[in-house]
Amino acid sequence: MSNVWNYRETSWLEGGDLVGYSVEATDGSIGKIDEATNEVDAAHVVVDTGPWIFGKKRLIPAGAITGVDHADESVRVNMTKDQIKSAPDHDADRWGDESRAQYSDYYGPFSW
Repeated sequence: MSNVWNYRETSWLEGGDLVGYSVEATDGSIGKIDEATNEVDAAHVVVDTGPWIFGKKRLIPAGAITGVDHADESVRVNMTKDQIKSAPDHDADRWGDESRAQYSDYYGPFSW
């Protein structure tokens, strides 16, 4: 079973808040973290993709994060830009069990 909603390393949270950090896919930057939560079994970041995909936001569960570099203020994910672009759109007003299940299904293969 994957841990889609939990960080691989709890030590990543000791360096401070991830808001404002850049997010690096395997093939380049996808944007900056707009929101970050550290809730057990519900941790995730919301990435503001800016003009890259027309200002859409992407919610990425913590389990899909493969590294955090506090010195560079960056977060790595083991996904390509296209894989992130194909993820479900983030709509804060519709956040709940149904949308959470969509994210779990989509990001499960990319999580630990």
